[in-house]
Amino acid sequence: MSITSFQIPAPRSSMLVRRRIATYFVGGVEQIPGLLEALGCLVHDLSVDVRDGVRESTMTCAVLIDADEVEPLLDRLRGLTSVVSSELV
Repeated sequence: MSITSFQIPAPRSSMLVRRRIATYFVGGVEQIPGLLEALGCLVHDLSVDVRDGVRESTMTCAVLIDADEVEPLLDRLRGLTSVVSSELV
């Protein structure tokens, strides 16, 4: 008789947290679609400030995300060539 065992992963906490993120970027409005794609999560508030003659633009947003995914999200945004910085507010 053989014994078969199955490994069942422990349930992950699905506790979603709301975080505000500020991202500073260059390249104007052409960069907005890439920024939104990089977010890849539920966005509650989104504000983009692009001004003529100003080098850096700002995107601030509130996202609903698993606590473990906050740093990977910030790293994903920071990895974009147009992003100068991305931080929790």
